[in-house]
Amino acid sequence: MTSSSRYDNPAAPPPERPTRRRMRRRRRRSVLLLAMLLAALSGAAGVTRLNAPPSGHTPLAAEPSLARGAEADVPAAAPTGYPTAGPGTFAVAQGRSPVRGQDGPLRRYRVEVEQGTGQDADGFAATVDAVLGDPRSWIASGDLRVQRVPEAVAADFTVYLATPVTSERMCAEGGLRTDRYTSCRLPGRVVLNLARWMTAVPDYGAPLEVYRTYVINHEVGHEFGELHQACPEPGAPAPVMQQQTYGLDGCLPNAWPYVGGTRYSGEPTDGV
Repeated sequence: MTSSSRYDNPAAPPPERPTRRRMRRRRRRSVLLLAMLLAALSGAAGVTRLNAPPSGHTPLAAEPSLARGAEADVPAAAPTGYPTAGPGTFAVAQGRSPVRGQDGPLRRYRVEVEQGTGQDADGFAATVDAVLGDPRSWIASGDLRVQRVPEAVAADFTVYLATPVTSERMCAEGGLRTDRYTSCRLPGRVVLNLARWMTAVPDYGAPLEVYRTYVINHEVGHEFGELHQACPEPGAPAPVMQQQTYGLDGCLPNAWPYVGGTRYSGEPTDGV
């Protein structure tokens, strides 16, 4: 008897001639695979990036791509140390601030921070309170008062701090595309992008605290009805309603709507 091993198998029988049914099945599988490949390629080629960061700014390429309405189970850690995606749920800052401002209508706001960002809601709220309650801020007009409240029903608008993916999703609900880069304002919603909060923008030319003050005053300014403005002239302070995130156009960083006790502004530009 001849022994055999796994390397010495009996000769295989001659291949069976494929039937017409089998040939049709193979053709259908080939057509299906080709269609799937073409769909994948066309989908990749058809991706557009509207409202992309200006030239010289690095997009947040490390951020995960999430479908609209999807939630990230685990925040994605970015090389910078802050998450680029979060669960889409928010912690509300507790307590309320004093009423700030001399006269005029009282605008109440609420502060929320996306969970899993590593940012404390009460600490973020304290910064927002300090900015909006500063005598160089919007209350300097003497025709406006502000106060933070914890109840949603009592708030006229809410200031959110959200990861790039969540902030983009929130802004998109109002038709705004931020490319996960900028912050935005919708009626009743001021959405601050965590990436900008943590890193400001390249070549801003001022400490991070200045940029944070600017972005609060800028987006809340939109909530108060302010439109975008242009740099008055090179070397002058940038109006707070200038889009300083996209560049200073020769102006110097400025975080306040009132400079030296006077409302400081530039020529209006298109857009809001």
